[in-house]
Amino acid sequence: MEKTQELLATAVEAIGGTPRPGQQKMAEAVANAFATGRHLAVQAGTGTGKSLAYLVPSLSYAHVQDACVIVATATLALQRQLVERDLPRLTEALGGDYSYAILKGRSNYVCLNKLAGENALIGAEDYQWMEPYLKRVYAWAEDTETGDKDHLDPGVPPAVWAKVSTTAQECPGASVCPHGDDCFAEKARAAARDVDVVVTNHALLAIDAVSPAEILPPHDAVVIDEAHELVDRITAVSTATISVMALKMAATRVEKILEKNNPSVDKLREVTDELDEVLPELPLGRWVDGIPEVAVPPLGAISEALDTVGTELSLTSVDAETDPETYAEKQSLMSHIGGLAEGIDRMLEGSEEDVVWLEVDRRDERRLMVAPLSVASTLADNLFEHNTTVLTSATLALGGSFDALAASWGLTGLTWDGLDVGTPFDTQGSAIMYLASHLPPPGRDGLSPELLDELETLITAAGGRTLGLFSSRRAAEQAAEELRTRLPFDIYCQGDDIIGTLIERFAADENSCLFGTRSLWQGVDVPGPSLSLVTIDRIPFPRPDDPLSQARKEAADARGGNGFMQVAATHAALLMAQGAGRLLRSTTDRGVVAILDSRIATKRYGKFILRSIPPMWTTTNLATVTGALTRLVAARHSTN
Repeated sequence: MEKTQELLATAVEAIGGTPRPGQQKMAEAVANAFATGRHLAVQAGTGTGKSLAYLVPSLSYAHVQDACVIVATATLALQRQLVERDLPRLTEALGGDYSYAILKGRSNYVCLNKLAGENALIGAEDYQWMEPYLKRVYAWAEDTETGDKDHLDPGVPPAVWAKVSTTAQECPGASVCPHGDDCFAEKARAAARDVDVVVTNHALLAIDAVSPAEILPPHDAVVIDEAHELVDRITAVSTATISVMALKMAATRVEKILEKNNPSVDKLREVTDELDEVLPELPLGRWVDGIPEVAVPPLGAISEALDTVGTELSLTSVDAETDPETYAEKQSLMSHIGGLAEGIDRMLEGSEEDVVWLEVDRRDERRLMVAPLSVASTLADNLFEHNTTVLTSATLALGGSFDALAASWGLTGLTWDGLDVGTPFDTQGSAIMYLASHLPPPGRDGLSPELLDELETLITAAGGRTLGLFSSRRAAEQAAEELRTRLPFDIYCQGDDIIGTLIERFAADENSCLFGTRSLWQGVDVPGPSLSLVTIDRIPFPRPDDPLSQARKEAADARGGNGFMQVAATHAALLMAQGAGRLLRSTTDRGVVAILDSRIATKRYGKFILRSIPPMWTTTNLATVTGALTRLVAARHSTN
């Protein structure tokens, strides 16, 4: 432990920082977890410097033990911060022979095999608008050393990148791919084999844990940052999607390898058409009693057809040396078709561990979904059993306890410790929590006139400088449209431009406002005078028709628990804590968090949610709040 504190002190001094008790306490706890093998959950508020607090003991442990520590994040933004800023500064400061690497999923790297092929799946209409982007990717691919899409500047639209990259399911594997020796994803994996710390994401960590293939290098310790996102990310990795379009695309790809008018491909198309006819008759939402009887025959037939096509593909002779492109496409297709078949089989099996539902996507296409009811056992059996794991975030202790998230992770019954190191910010002295208890409860018909009036009053007092967090895109757009006619400030709204650009404009314009939904509740970091007021229009409970939340709530009730509190209130508390955390981003920040949902003050669950948010001076008096905001604006003007 003494060694850890010495290294931390050296690092902090070298980068011009100041000692922080919370950071020191966390670093010591992480080092102790590695030494004892006890799992650790650490809540480290904004300003703690938690990345150094886990990177220092991680580098030290890996170096001394000749081991590897995996650091997994939810977002690519944090990965970039760790690899491009924190780790370079840290290794330079410590002066030792420390090493690190970043490893992302395959779809983050350009695929040389895709670039070498004719990409026949790009239709003429798509190619016309994609052509300038594709030309730029081709030119960049000749010079790039990493193939990492984050290094392509400017970037390209997601639809274009999908054409020049490959997923793990589609990839034939380096041993059979004609470009395997030069594969950027494989080079990144090779670079990660002999380093102290590998930075990756939650999804890749999950795939490595449950897959027989070794995605990550051997390791016995893991740090999971942004751990409040872990369950959602692991759930996404374990979710299968079946759509008519995906099945038809698979048939089109197969036909390019097998002979035309192949009976097996024709059969796949035929049974896919049968499913297409049935889908409009099926109820949207969760299928509580299993797959509707009318859908079983076509799904069963599709599963059989996929198996037949997969077998024929495997028996098709394609020479890897004389026709490498076709061989790679064949291997890719076999993996893809196997994934489709597995998803359908999960749906037909009807396991109590899975949730099946039908939804409509943005293109108005119906698609079948199957997702795990819980990922707790997956994490417990495949991650915690084999690795000492540290889970950290600014938001973990919901309702004042780690128990809710620990249960969702699968830590219940295992040996673990919880630690809240607080924040160096004086939240009680720097922030006001305003509970608008007089407003009518939120309804289904959009924002009430009273709430819009309240927003106008608050934003006027704040002189703009407002981050408006809304429960839906429609609510954000309604507020922006209405308040643009009432207020003299620029109001940026999610959807006007890409999120990153909107945040930059908001930060640069001290009197502006930024309105948006889920993307803005987390990760927005705007310290200084551009942000003095955070407003929240309503408590962000899961939608009542959300199939997965609904199923998890019912499962908690069936176990004798309180499903609403364990699922819905916990979900809301997590987002509320993240949203409120947007206000104070530096020790000099001051301002107000205004919750405009009166239920926070009138319902019992309101206290649970408020206990999840860093303590602030709380009031229900609007005049007190507007007075404080007005004085804050005046004070800032006097110092300029």
